[in-house]
Amino acid sequence: MRTDTSGEHTHRPDRLPLRPIAVVGPTATGKSDLGLALAETLGGEIVNIDAMQQYRGMDIGTAKLSPAERRSIPHHQLDVLDVTETATVARYQQAATADVEAILERGHVPIVVGGSMMYVQALLDEWQFPATDPQVRAKWEAMLESEGLDAIHRALRHADPAAAATILPTDGRRMVRALEVVELTGQPFAASQPVIGDPRWGTVVLGVDRATEELDERIARRTDLMFELGLVDEVHELIGAGLREGVTARRAIGYAQVLAYIDGEYDRDAARERTFIGTRRYVRRQRSWFRRDPRIHWLDGADPRLLESALRVVQDTRTSTVPPAG
Repeated sequence: MRTDTSGEHTHRPDRLPLRPIAVVGPTATGKSDLGLALAETLGGEIVNIDAMQQYRGMDIGTAKLSPAERRSIPHHQLDVLDVTETATVARYQQAATADVEAILERGHVPIVVGGSMMYVQALLDEWQFPATDPQVRAKWEAMLESEGLDAIHRALRHADPAAAATILPTDGRRMVRALEVVELTGQPFAASQPVIGDPRWGTVVLGVDRATEELDERIARRTDLMFELGLVDEVHELIGAGLREGVTARRAIGYAQVLAYIDGEYDRDAARERTFIGTRRYVRRQRSWFRRDPRIHWLDGADPRLLESALRVVQDTRTSTVPPAG
């Protein structure tokens, strides 16, 4: 069921209590297509839960749907940040919570779509974030900038070995946050993590995945297409908008590799290959994270009846349980 130009849906197929649907899982599995199909069928509005798709102008490298591809379905949390701004889980949680509750108030179905792991858990588990201190954060960020990832990883191993073992040694921003939390709370970083329970609003959580070999092929094709469509030109334009000054945007997969190519660290082919490898590594991390969540109903992205399978799960879940209060 499509929206008309006013954003109103003509009907929903049933009168069951409204509950959000989250479509999560690894990159390049087909989440966006399923989200659109669910929104059309159920009378939904889409809430993006991909951290880098929040950035204006970061379109090709994030595989962001163009306005035409959105099929007149309202989309939220796309293009809400400049590349000079820092994307934070806390900001997203507050803004996306408001979006979900406004969509429910309109009588529509929120369809939360994306694969940013901590964003998903923050939204669905009402993560209460530890305090932050600009001076403490600045100290660790200065170490990261001046001494590099290895120094930050060593500091984290000393302060919190468990966190150092679970956070990727290439994820400088998360290591900085872990060090800040440990210093401020005196507790291990894991103590501040959310606990998986009943998902907020009674959300039905669908996971989309594919066989590893097939997914690797899709990542390779997507990476090639990004470079063919002008990822390098996009990065050049974003440099003019302040990409190099941003804390999070410039580190996004694809953008970091193209920046290094522009700076002469390696050639275009190497930038493409490193983007592919970085994406594939991120997919493995996403899969490991999401597979630990017992609330997720897993679907095969290659299933020609994917929408029907998803609708069956939604129907079965909505009729068998009562959504908790939001």
